[in-house]
Amino acid sequence: MELSKKTTILFSPEAHERLTALAARRGTSLGELVREACAAQYGLVDTDTRVAAVAALSALSLPVASPRDMKHESVPAAQALMSRPRPRPRTER
Repeated sequence: MELSKKTTILFSPEAHERLTALAARRGTSLGELVREACAAQYGLVDTDTRVAAVAALSALSLPVASPRDMKHESVPAAQALMSRPRPRPRTER
């Protein structure tokens, strides 16, 4: 990747110290850390990277049920929700 544009970013001393330490732990520069964060947050990813990600996801062999079965497993039926006993309000004596 060609780096030809420069931007100055001002951080608080605390944020700069934390980010610099994080970059050091990851073995990278503060600039690279910020570029990675921008790409993750704002989707600054090139087409080749996106295509590779889709291919990698397509190659996974995961047990996936039909949409109907998944909905049934993840969302309780309305009747089950409605038939639950409601807690009685507490009365003060």
